[in-house]
Amino acid sequence: MRNSVSLMIALVVGFVSIFSVSFAAYCYSNLRVGLEEKARTTTDFFGSYINQSYNEYYQSCIRFAQNFEEKNRLELQFISTSGKIVASSYGQWAGEAPETSDVAEAIAAKRIVPFQGRNPSTGERIMAVSSPMIYSNGEVIGVLRYVTSLRNVDKQISMAICLAILLGVFVISFVLYSSRFFIRSILVPVSEITATAKRIAAGSYGARIQKHQDDEIGQLADTINEMSAKISQTERMQTEFISSVSHELRTPLTAITGWGETLLASDVMDPEETRRGMAIILREARRLTGMVEELLEFTRMQDGRFTLNVEMADLLSEFEDTVFMYGSRLKQEGIALEYLENDDPIPEVLCDVSRMRQVFLNILDNAAKHGGEGKKIVASIHLEGDQVVVRIRDFGPGIPEDELPLVKQKFYKGSSKARGNGIGLAVCEEIVTMHGGVLTLENAEGGGTLVTISLPAGEE
Repeated sequence: MRNSVSLMIALVVGFVSIFSVSFAAYCYSNLRVGLEEKARTTTDFFGSYINQSYNEYYQSCIRFAQNFEEKNRLELQFISTSGKIVASSYGQWAGEAPETSDVAEAIAAKRIVPFQGRNPSTGERIMAVSSPMIYSNGEVIGVLRYVTSLRNVDKQISMAICLAILLGVFVISFVLYSSRFFIRSILVPVSEITATAKRIAAGSYGARIQKHQDDEIGQLADTINEMSAKISQTERMQTEFISSVSHELRTPLTAITGWGETLLASDVMDPEETRRGMAIILREARRLTGMVEELLEFTRMQDGRFTLNVEMADLLSEFEDTVFMYGSRLKQEGIALEYLENDDPIPEVLCDVSRMRQVFLNILDNAAKHGGEGKKIVASIHLEGDQVVVRIRDFGPGIPEDELPLVKQKFYKGSSKARGNGIGLAVCEEIVTMHGGVLTLENAEGGGTLVTISLPAGEE
């Protein structure tokens, strides 16, 4: 503010100074040119009297001065070569001889000479123009002189300068006001935003900025508040994810460690007990392997190393194989996996077969974990227009409406108490999206969750 106001004051002072000098020079120049032109015209008029006798010439000057029409604005003087006033529009002997330099210079130079300054006898500021009156033989017999006061001109110039100064003060006041407004409306909110952004960068996730106005700065504050909230939510979800993963890893590791210690501590190895323990160790090891693979897939997705090996494939066969293979496993858990067969031909789809099988297995596993209490899962695949649509529905409690928009976010587990690390659906959506498809979740009519996968169909 100090810099901008200082610069504006300097500009205003410079403008007022230049305007004052220029306007005064313009006014004085116009007045001088007018007087010079008037003196030249009058001198030419009196040229016809110069050949008369001095007495006749003298009488002509007196009559012309007495009949001078602009005596209220100008004084017309006829001055002899000795510098004495011969006649004046203010009276025959209107005053003493002029003491200014223009009369003598006009006689000596035989040309019109102006004068601007103070009258030595009165101290008044005047402008005078002296024009020599010359015989035909070149002899100067006198000087015609116009004199005017500069009081009115100076008053006009002063008024113009005062207006310029008032305008400058108004401009400076406006700059001060706009600067203060700028500070209040922009700099202060920006400072608050900067301070809050530093707090967020330092780890104060969830910190909010007070919104002052609904303008661009307010929109920026809203954006940063939203970002802070999302960072806070992500941080919380990551913490929950780490806790969940730790719990998920601890469960199979505990089983593996426990059965390993049991088998090692047993002096007499019962074949049946040993077989049972090895089966548990193998199952939990495979579970650990699956979890590690899922985490590796997620890290590849995060750092851009997640790739597809696409080819034309029979997605119908792949989906049926996955359903029948997983259905045998679910049957052991008391969950029926019903496949709704479709007689309509389904064209091959350009896809990564292993990735799509991973998606099917993950969604079926989620249906068993979160909707297994319904004891039933229904799966189907259809051709709808130019899309191959896969639907998997469970008959569990469904997903709370407020959690539906969030369930596909990474690390999000919601209110579900089922095991899991919250990244499975995020990986599935990434795979489907990379295939040009769409994955949606919704609560089905009658209860349960319906997952729909739409993929572009290939050419038949």
